[in-house]
Amino acid sequence: MRESASAVAEESQPRGTFVALSVYCFPRSVRPRQSCLVLANGPGTGWSFSFLFMSPSPVQAVGTPAQAKRQALQDHILAVVQDRQLAGVGVAMGVGKTLIGLRDMARLLASSRLSGSATKSFLVAAPTQAILDSWPLEARKFGLAHLLDQVEFTTYRSLSKTLSIGRYHKLYLDECHALKDSHEPSLKIHVAQQNSILGLTGTPPAQADSEKGRLVATYCPMLIDYTTDEAVLAGLLNDYRLVVHRLSLSSVRDYVVSFQSGSQFTTSERESYQYWSTRLANAAQDALPVETLRLLRMQALMHFPGKGRYMAHLASQFTEKVLLFTCNQQQAEQQAEYTYHSKNKDSQANLAKFNTGEIQRLACVAQLSEGINIPQLRVGIIWHAFGNERKAAQRIGRLLRLNPEETATVHLLMYQDTVDEHWVAQALAAFDPTKISYVDASRQYLGC
Repeated sequence: MRESASAVAEESQPRGTFVALSVYCFPRSVRPRQSCLVLANGPGTGWSFSFLFMSPSPVQAVGTPAQAKRQALQDHILAVVQDRQLAGVGVAMGVGKTLIGLRDMARLLASSRLSGSATKSFLVAAPTQAILDSWPLEARKFGLAHLLDQVEFTTYRSLSKTLSIGRYHKLYLDECHALKDSHEPSLKIHVAQQNSILGLTGTPPAQADSEKGRLVATYCPMLIDYTTDEAVLAGLLNDYRLVVHRLSLSSVRDYVVSFQSGSQFTTSERESYQYWSTRLANAAQDALPVETLRLLRMQALMHFPGKGRYMAHLASQFTEKVLLFTCNQQQAEQQAEYTYHSKNKDSQANLAKFNTGEIQRLACVAQLSEGINIPQLRVGIIWHAFGNERKAAQRIGRLLRLNPEETATVHLLMYQDTVDEHWVAQALAAFDPTKISYVDASRQYLGC
């Protein structure tokens, strides 16, 4: 049996406490001081209490009603995690999880409670460099640049090595759902040295018994869970609509399948899907494992040309900015003149042009899902759902940076009468069903 970090730290915090916040805020015309009631409800808590806000600080002066509500929520979160050696916070994208981390650092430095030798006071870890780059930007934006001298940054790939050669009073795990088993030995040592961890994520692991679920529960147990829909209702984020486009598999034999040997053959989307579904139905007699067969069927669905044709048609209906999420680099290049992916040396320049409105179309692959915010983005189109709530939430989160009174629309493409329906249902399970609608795609643009 694994020894938990909570046991190593000899903490007294309750295990498995999962707090959901409902924020009932002051009238829009009133500047908040003591006028916001927060109800915190979780298994075994039954908490219901009001609280006094922390004094408005220079880092985030209260301005618009949305900013005031956001500060109120951040104040409460900071109060909840205060004095916890191990804590995790799940907040919807756009609420300000990076600023929560920075304000926590400022609080610790101001309290003079950090003692003992350390390489630097704080270590921030994140899955990608793009996410890490957002921390200095936020620090300068909110008058916290002085913290940067006390912070070291590392990607998750280098986290274990960084912890092995340095010592830090507090570790901030941005997108903590990205933890892996390989990180555990170094995390256990960090905790055993009486150092702290704050995990931050917009999408807490849904499966408690998964690798990510176990690691998050052990090293940064979720004390706060504040969802996208709660943030929309509270006026912190703009509203959204999810439109699922139901596509029919094409019977036209125009789908070219290529092999590593260089040989090719042509089939149709419908024939290809039926082929892999039949092999899966007879998996017990198949030479390939069932998981391999499922993966091959998924790859076939992801590469069918019908979604590409329909995505291009759908994008052409808009004159404003449209962000296109594709499955791979080749699809991105086919969908737009300007792309963002790892093999495009102009990716950052293209993103900058898209941000400023110089270009109206940007096609990207997965890495744009995390850590990047695009102003005035109202329309997004997603090629494939992956059956993953986290991926869907991250992509939809790119479109939740408008004014609270505005509405963004996310279009999700789905092959009907296939396993794609199940994946879409899984991906959207955490979203308000009243905001989801379904439309039938015109066969004219599918090549059927």
